[in-house]
Amino acid sequence: MALSENNFDFLVGTWDVANRKLRERGVGCEDWDDIPATTEVRSFFDGGGNFDEIVFPGSRGATVRLYDAKTDLWSLHWMVNEGGMDPVPCVGRFEDDGVGRFYADEILEGRPTRVRFIWSAITLVSCRWEQAFSYDAGETWETNWFMDFTRTS
Repeated sequence: MALSENNFDFLVGTWDVANRKLRERGVGCEDWDDIPATTEVRSFFDGGGNFDEIVFPGSRGATVRLYDAKTDLWSLHWMVNEGGMDPVPCVGRFEDDGVGRFYADEILEGRPTRVRFIWSAITLVSCRWEQAFSYDAGETWETNWFMDFTRTS
């Protein structure tokens, strides 16, 4: 996949989203919750940005994605209706293998945490997003959230 401001064009539209989320992070938990959701993604800046709102049972989230042509990097900004905007965006790009990898360094629950988002398995009608945390500067990762998208429009 070419690096460009249009890397997230595949995501524009309406989707059903099957979420699988680890109940507790960073403690060796192996229990998962399955959470249905829907989302609608809109593009702006001629593909250099997009916005989605995702609706879960009882809550909502949103992401703003912005491309910086000077650095050839995307910034992904997550927010939720219960807690506001995550103060640190995940930053990265899509590589030639078609997989997008985005990283941030945060303090989560008092622990230094490396955050990783991966966008993969991208087709016209489906894709996957996953989130993982590392508590040892990226040596090991705990994947704690998967989203499998199925296009509805």
